[in-house]
Amino acid sequence: MKLAMLGEAWRAMGANRMRTVLTMLGMVIGVGAVVLMMSIGQGAQYAIQQSISSMGSNLFILLSGHTSTGGVRSAAGEAHSLTVADAEAIAELPGVQSVAPIHPGNAQIVYGSYNWNTSVIGSTPAYLEARSWPVVAGSSFTQSDVRSATRVALIGQTAAQNLFGDENPVGHTIRIRQSPFTVLGVLGTKGQGMDGRDQDDTILIPLTTAQRNVFGTPFPGTVRMIMVQTATQEIMPVVEKSMTELLRQRHRTREGMDADFSLRNLTAVADSAAESTRVMSLLLGAIASVSLLVGGIGIMNIMLVSVTERTREIGIRMSIGAREGDILLQFLLEAVIISVVGSSAGLLLGIGGALLAQAMTGTMVIISGSSILVAFGVAATVGIFFGFYPAKKAARLDPIEALRYQ
Repeated sequence: MKLAMLGEAWRAMGANRMRTVLTMLGMVIGVGAVVLMMSIGQGAQYAIQQSISSMGSNLFILLSGHTSTGGVRSAAGEAHSLTVADAEAIAELPGVQSVAPIHPGNAQIVYGSYNWNTSVIGSTPAYLEARSWPVVAGSSFTQSDVRSATRVALIGQTAAQNLFGDENPVGHTIRIRQSPFTVLGVLGTKGQGMDGRDQDDTILIPLTTAQRNVFGTPFPGTVRMIMVQTATQEIMPVVEKSMTELLRQRHRTREGMDADFSLRNLTAVADSAAESTRVMSLLLGAIASVSLLVGGIGIMNIMLVSVTERTREIGIRMSIGAREGDILLQFLLEAVIISVVGSSAGLLLGIGGALLAQAMTGTMVIISGSSILVAFGVAATVGIFFGFYPAKKAARLDPIEALRYQ
């Protein structure tokens, strides 16, 4: 019985092919737009999550304060108010997992006939732990190298590619500001950071080597910044308060005076960026869902026209024994077929559009099963919802009046 009604519904739609196709078009565009927008949104979320994970987890950055000369104020990090002793004191605080004093800069690196300008970071082995940054070839320098100011280096993937090409950098000698350094290891790939910079375009050297032999420092033991990693994210507010109080005490900063350092919670910044991206993804999906609503209204309009055109047919069906439920099911099946076929075509359109956008713009897209199911489910629901009213109207027609309809 139901198969026969399904076949009848299909033939009824086939009798007005152009109208059926135009009715489906709203669902095709709606589902395609939802899949495309959700794929782009989820791709953006994934890219943000990768940037966050590449930074490390539960991180604070302590920056030196600024200087002021003749009314001209410098940027944060120029006052040299942080020291290695500050980092050692912070490491003793409860909840602190690792602390890495950092003395960064840029330098021209030379290997043979090749040269490359890159970021050079002077730090300790704790920097790799805080950043969750593995050494994929060779080995890392040690705390002994830091104490001895050894001229050794770890090289990032981008810097290694530009200086060595396909050659293994481990064991070779590079020159940083005319000083020879032995490459001990190659750092793993980190990719682009949240600020858009290539994290792999860097070289890591011992902190004391950077202070004494590469960049120098106006005051012995001072550093530009300190990276602090806590054991868990939950205790970050407590550790932040403890660090602030400790440093104000060590730097003899009286109450009411501005601190000579600044503290940044990288996890909070990353979480904020992730939340913004999530909201953007939901907004894109909501905007695209409007197309589904329009498609549903189109189905209802066409179905109402169909009921009017087939009033006499409905009267004949009722006069030979068709029940109200049979008429309701007949027209509801037509709405379902339009929704399902239109949704299927829309899925193909959305997936194709997402892949085309990725190929043409390089934008990361993620076509997940959940987005497909959501789009298909919503489209089918919209079709049934808007098809129910015309079907109910058809089922409630008076058979006598329907037979008289011209």
